[in-house]
Amino acid sequence: MENLLRPLIVVGGSVVLTLIIGWATDLLLRKADARHGETPLWGLLRRGRIPYQLVLCAALLRGSYDQARLLEEHRVGIGRTLTLVLIGSAAWLVIRIVAAVVETSYSRYARVHRDAARVRRVRTQVSLIMRVVAAVVGVVAVAAMLLTFPAMRAAGASLLASAGVLGIVAGVAAQSTLSNMFAGLQIAFGDMVRIGDTVVVDGEWGTVEEITLTFLTVRTWDERRITMPVSYFTSKPFENWSRGTPQMTGIVYWHVDHTAPVEAMREKLRDILRECPAWDGRACGLNVTDTTPNTMQVRALVTAKDADDIWTVRVTVREQMIRWLAQEHPYALPRVNTADAAPAPGRIPGPSPSPDGAARRVHEPPRTIR
Repeated sequence: MENLLRPLIVVGGSVVLTLIIGWATDLLLRKADARHGETPLWGLLRRGRIPYQLVLCAALLRGSYDQARLLEEHRVGIGRTLTLVLIGSAAWLVIRIVAAVVETSYSRYARVHRDAARVRRVRTQVSLIMRVVAAVVGVVAVAAMLLTFPAMRAAGASLLASAGVLGIVAGVAAQSTLSNMFAGLQIAFGDMVRIGDTVVVDGEWGTVEEITLTFLTVRTWDERRITMPVSYFTSKPFENWSRGTPQMTGIVYWHVDHTAPVEAMREKLRDILRECPAWDGRACGLNVTDTTPNTMQVRALVTAKDADDIWTVRVTVREQMIRWLAQEHPYALPRVNTADAAPAPGRIPGPSPSPDGAARRVHEPPRTIR
């Protein structure tokens, strides 16, 4: 009877005690979260209740297993298993606690600072810091698990003796991976590119969606994903439209006839922009920038608060100006001459003698094809 009750009391008591402590801790966290609504820390800490209970249960069982006298022939294996569970759950709990603290700090920073660029910079740094912490804690946990085996402890001396050679070989073999990792840290703390920035890489326009220690993902305007190594952004030039302030200036070109009413086009441009919500009102202008034998080039400058709005303003101005010219000033659209030009000013129209004495009529006005 004692052989039956002893393991039942030890194992059952450890599980029941774990559930009671876990429930009490979760209750305290919920009350703290309800009392301090200005910070999400207590609510985020509740995400670690599962690894927290695993740590408690593994620690209680590891400390009291010898008293249970259960499966004594497998005592060493069971004890080592409980130790491995304890190490793994402790690493899991540390990662959850660090994540809760870091996310709380970021949310508090985002509420205080209204500068979107600085908030995106901190967000990028926070995400990379969490990845580094998770990697370091994971490596330490795996190393601690391996050291629980006597064979691994015996091989430690030889591993340390050959660490120099292995380090050189590993460094050469993983040169590209290490360069990407250092490039990721440089991007995070060098403020080169941040999550949410609008960038142009290899002729593709998109938004930075994810940054890790080794790669970066750009979501294009047509919802494609471009994955690139982070070393690209430290070794090659690229456009970052969100660097500094997100405000942008856009350009719209038209090719019109030389008789186009430029002043009326300036007034129409102002009318179009007044009715366009995407225009930020900072500046606008219209000028003739070039001429050809058949047309002249007209350029309009418009502004907007970010890259998305500048695209909307440009397409709106281009479309409405062309429609207005076609309806109100059709002669201003480009034309192709199919006859000789009109006579020069001051020349009197009339018949002129030809070389053979016959009369030649003045050229007719030029005809055009639209």
